[in-house]
Amino acid sequence: MGSGAKGRTIMEVGADGVALLTIVNPPVNSLSFDVLCNLKDSYEQALRRDDVKAIVITGEKGKFSGGFDIAAFGGTQRGLREGEEKPGYISIEIITDTFEAARKPSVAAIDGLALGGGLEVAMACHARISTPTAQLGLPELQLGIIPGFGGTQRLPRLVGLSKALEMMLMSKPVKGQEAYTLGLVDAIVSPDELVNTARQWALDILDRRRPWAASLYKTDKIEPLGEAREIFKFARAQVRKQAPNLKHPLLCIDIIEEGIVSGPRAGLWKEAEASRALQHSDTSKSLIHIFFAQRRTSKVPGVTDIGLVPRRVNKVAIVGGGLMGSGIATALILRNYPVILKEVNDKFLQAGIGRVRANLQSRVKKGKMSQEKFEKTISLLKGVLDYERFKDVDIVIEAVIENLSLKQQIFADLEKYCPPHCILASNTSTIDLNLIGEKTRSQNRIVGAHFFSPAHVMPLLEIVRTEQTSPQVIVDLLDAGKKINKTPVVVGNCAGFAVNRMFFPYPEAAVLLVEHGADPYRIDRASTKFGMPMGPFRLADLVGFGVAMASGMQYAEHFPERTYKSMLVPLMQEDKRAGETTRKGFYIYDKNRKASPDPELYKYIEKSRSVSGVTIDPKVVKLSDNEIVEMIFFPVVNEACRVLAEGIAVKAADLDIAAVMGMGFPPYRGGIMFWADSLGSTYIYSRLEEWSKMYGEFFKPCAYLAERASKGAPLSSPVEQATSRL
Repeated sequence: MGSGAKGRTIMEVGADGVALLTIVNPPVNSLSFDVLCNLKDSYEQALRRDDVKAIVITGEKGKFSGGFDIAAFGGTQRGLREGEEKPGYISIEIITDTFEAARKPSVAAIDGLALGGGLEVAMACHARISTPTAQLGLPELQLGIIPGFGGTQRLPRLVGLSKALEMMLMSKPVKGQEAYTLGLVDAIVSPDELVNTARQWALDILDRRRPWAASLYKTDKIEPLGEAREIFKFARAQVRKQAPNLKHPLLCIDIIEEGIVSGPRAGLWKEAEASRALQHSDTSKSLIHIFFAQRRTSKVPGVTDIGLVPRRVNKVAIVGGGLMGSGIATALILRNYPVILKEVNDKFLQAGIGRVRANLQSRVKKGKMSQEKFEKTISLLKGVLDYERFKDVDIVIEAVIENLSLKQQIFADLEKYCPPHCILASNTSTIDLNLIGEKTRSQNRIVGAHFFSPAHVMPLLEIVRTEQTSPQVIVDLLDAGKKINKTPVVVGNCAGFAVNRMFFPYPEAAVLLVEHGADPYRIDRASTKFGMPMGPFRLADLVGFGVAMASGMQYAEHFPERTYKSMLVPLMQEDKRAGETTRKGFYIYDKNRKASPDPELYKYIEKSRSVSGVTIDPKVVKLSDNEIVEMIFFPVVNEACRVLAEGIAVKAADLDIAAVMGMGFPPYRGGIMFWADSLGSTYIYSRLEEWSKMYGEFFKPCAYLAERASKGAPLSSPVEQATSRL
């Protein structure tokens, strides 16, 4: 292999006649083309050698294989010889006709990871031995592709159709112990015994003391055809309901069915052709972009590359036990952090603790937590009414209402009671951190830790850094965020920071369209059809009008020239309509909080239209769903461009992750900036410019967008001139 080779396999032949093939491609022994071709060469060599009786495949340093190398594959077939680039070459000629059809038995020795292509290689062996904690799965669908090395055909034959569909469609791996119960692996052993057990198992197969079976032709786990078709029908219905815009899950089901109806070889060919085509699909490109972008959010120039080591966090305090504070407390104790929860009086404190208990009890009810684990977890939470127990905390997170003077008082108190090393964080979603900390002398340890509601569920943590915040504080918070299973994104300080600032035009554009004649429920339907979890009006009801008004005032103050001013929400509030909590907002809600359109809404729209002096525009009334989507999301793109240009965000990919994980932007569209680039800066600029002439400054394209459009350049390419707020 050349010096530029990406990974390799090592072959060692023991005195017992077993060839041990070890995959070596750190950090997870991924299957690059170099690894696969080298593995094939080693396999063929082992088959030729007279001193080799059987084969064991394993991975270096406790990891079998994390799957094919997405970066190396990249939708191309680089490195393959002529004729090897055809569909089915790897799946059929290497995996099936070389590995599985070999005249010498093979056993996979699985530890750590056997995911994607890694598991597909293991399933082509004649037996699989695993450690109890190894993870086995086929997660390709979360990347917009399908298993391409025979997984669609072998997994159902090893675990049955229903479980195989669940594992593939939900990208849901199983641990080694469950894999044994399912029949995916043949034995469970400790890591120390793994390779030796696999060697002996291979020799036992050779001597016919163990079954010599090809997974591809097993039939005992496959349901009768009529029953199988019912399973496929149910699976398709679930996919259409949960992911109506995605085609590859349905294609995966079709391919599995093809193998059941027409035989596994036919299924392999259909899988190979579809897998190759999907590598080039927009969905796959988008999801792979999100996959890598998520892993790069914790790389911050000047912070994570200067050799700082995260300090240990032993105890966390939270000020405020409302919806956000209790959610943050839940997230922390779930990861075994002791938490002190402070409230102003016992009534509020007991309510806050009650919310945390309810969050945990919900997990118990769903079978995700045992009662014993519940008791142990809730014991990590202690409630207090003063700051006396804050003397040894390492991080304190303020999570009270969006009131500047209240927050300033809290931070002044925290400076007095917390130790000098303690990180002072605020969960504010809009207020400038410099204002919050201006009455302290601790600006270097003040930081934003903006969670999203519900805080114990939503995956994003927006870490907001001022010009004074110490890099050590950022490193510590990045580490803590990852330990509580959040994806942290570091951003600069401004009104609304990155996520809320970027998306503040979203509800405002929707209100603008309604006042000009669009139906609010049609706007929500167009948004959900596009892929949002809910439309802007249903979201406003969920968040509550109080929060919406407070946020709106912040934007009106800081960005008055591009804030759309409407009386619609204030008029509704006058009649005690404040969203889901009052059971009346843009929708009405029954006792189960099920939302229904409310005909009364239109009288408020008429009144608001009258106050604003806006007349119905026939063009807006006739907008298509696609035009509605563009008119509510292009202003978001415009604001995201400003966030980039001002250096609030380090890179466009961070905004993509923020949009997906903070606001529910569909990941299969790649995030807000990736999606915008798929349409082109010139097109977005021209549409915004046209709308600004018709409806005012709200739509006016910013200088950054205009400059990119003039060159036809991507919006996400690196910013050259911005002075970063980081």
